[in-house]
Amino acid sequence: MQRTKYQASNCTIGATLALLGEKWTLLIIRESFFGSTRFEQFMSVLGCPRNILSDRLGKLVDEGILDRSEYHEPKSRVRSEYRLTDTGKELMPILMAIMHWGDRHRGATEGPPIVVEHVGCGEPLQLVPTCSAGHVVTGPDEWEIVPGPGALPAVPA
Repeated sequence: MQRTKYQASNCTIGATLALLGEKWTLLIIRESFFGSTRFEQFMSVLGCPRNILSDRLGKLVDEGILDRSEYHEPKSRVRSEYRLTDTGKELMPILMAIMHWGDRHRGATEGPPIVVEHVGCGEPLQLVPTCSAGHVVTGPDEWEIVPGPGALPAVPA
């Protein structure tokens, strides 16, 4: 692909990485999928510095990826709980893609540490690219990158 076909300055990959690309952010989202909802749960699993965890949780709430609600246990102050929003749940295929790549290229020889299974039949989920007509696309040789409706005017490289 020639870069002169469109400007990359409005790249949604870059915009997404600006939100998710910080060291702890995807790990916080991973733990949300695993059921963590409370600050101390995230702390105990991640070992993230408290100030960074607080900052990342706030940013994920501000961006609509997590919802914050309050809870109060007896003899304790009011605290916050964090749950994935529908927007946050849409990140699961991204985490699965990273996990599958890591299983193949960075994982243990014994096999993957976790497997995501289909509730209906118990078989492992696979991420398979398909076009909107339903055709399975087996790899990059079968796709082309073209300007989309939000592309900016071309700029010479």
